[in-house]
Formats: sequence, structure tokens, C-alpha cells
Amino acid sequence: IYYNEYKSYLSAMSWFGKKKKEAPATTADAIQKLRATEEMLQKKSDFLEGKIKNELETARKAGMKNKRVALNALKRKKRFEEQLDKLDGTLCTIEFQREALENANTNTEVLKNMGFAAKALENAHKEIGDADKVHDMMDDIQEQTELASEISNAISNPVGFGNDVDEDELLAELEAMEQETMDEALLDIPDAAVPNLPSVPSTAPTRPAQEEEDEDMAALAAWAT
Repeated sequence: IYYNEYKSYLSAMSWFGKKKKEAPATTADAIQKLRATEEMLQKKSDFLEGKIKNELETARKAGMKNKRVALNALKRKKRFEEQLDKLDGTLCTIEFQREALENANTNTEVLKNMGFAAKALENAHKEIGDADKVHDMMDDIQEQTELASEISNAISNPVGFGNDVDEDELLAELEAMEQETMDEALLDIPDAAVPNLPSVPSTAPTRPAQEEEDEDMAALAAWAT
């Protein structure tokens, strides 16, 4: 009985002593904390740089007139510089870690989206079916297209007499008919339709008497001179 009570006591104590299980850290939370740490360290770095500048100014003003003050100022400056060097190294490490987390976070999002797209593509292919079904469907479409073309050609061709007639022979016959019609039209022209033309004179036309007289006078005048 005592053993069982002791065991229950230990179990209860162990339950109270358990720590709550912490949620796993996300990359976004880690990046945010690192950025906050960078800002804090950067402020401290600026503070140390100001202290170094002040101590250097104090040492210059003291110079050889007050060696003790100048040496103490230089010692503090040296100590601040060592702290600043360590701080710069810490900043570089944190910056490198933050960049690595940002890259990991980007890669995680990219992979997540690629997985989502791959799943969507897989579902689309399931709806379409395998490649054999697609090929069969395309063959059916091709077959129905060829059948429709054959039906269209059959409907467009004329049916009945006239498919085997030579068109050149029909054109020659048509030209002969037109020539025959023209010949008949020329033969049917009446004589009255032909106009009366003037007769050709049998003698040469005579010149007027005035012209002959003028020529005689001109010849006489030429002889007299």
C-alpha cells in the first residue's frame, strides 16, 4: 500500500515538474528576432563609436600637459575599440544567419507553391484521363471530320444528266449558231436600204472662163515686155 502511494506521489510530482512543450520556432519568428537583435547591436556599436571619439578628443586636449588624463583616456579608447571589434563580429554572424533564414524561408514558400501547383496539375490530369484516352478521342474527332468532309462533297456535286458533256464541243456549236445568224441577217437586208451614190463624171472638169482670160492677159503682158 505504501509503495503504491509513493509511486502515485512521484507520478504527481513528475507531472507538476514537466515544462510545457514549446511550439517549434518558425523561420518568420526567427528572422524577426534576429532583426531586433541587429538593431540593438547596431545602436550599441554607434554608442561605442561615440565613446571612442570622445576619449580620443580628451587625450588630444590633455596631451603632454596632463599625461595621466591622456593615458587614461587612451586606455578607455583601447577598451572601447576591442568591444567594438567583437560587436562587429557578432553583427556579421547574426546578419549571415538572418540571410540564411530568409533564403530558407523563400525556398520553403517556393517549394510549397510548387507542390500546390503539382497537386493541381495531377488533379487536372485525373479529370482528363490517361494519354490513350486522349489519343482515342483525337482519332474519333479526325474520323468525324473526314466523314463530314465527304458528306459535304457529295452534297455539293450535281446529280443527273450533264456531268459527262464536253464544254468545248458546246462552245463550238454556240459559235456556229452565232455565225449562221449573222449570215442570215446580211442576206435579209433589202435593196432600198442601200443609199444612192453619185455617178462618176466621164469628162474632166472645165476651169472657169475668168481664169482662162487672166492667164491670157498675163501671157500677153509678158510678151510685150
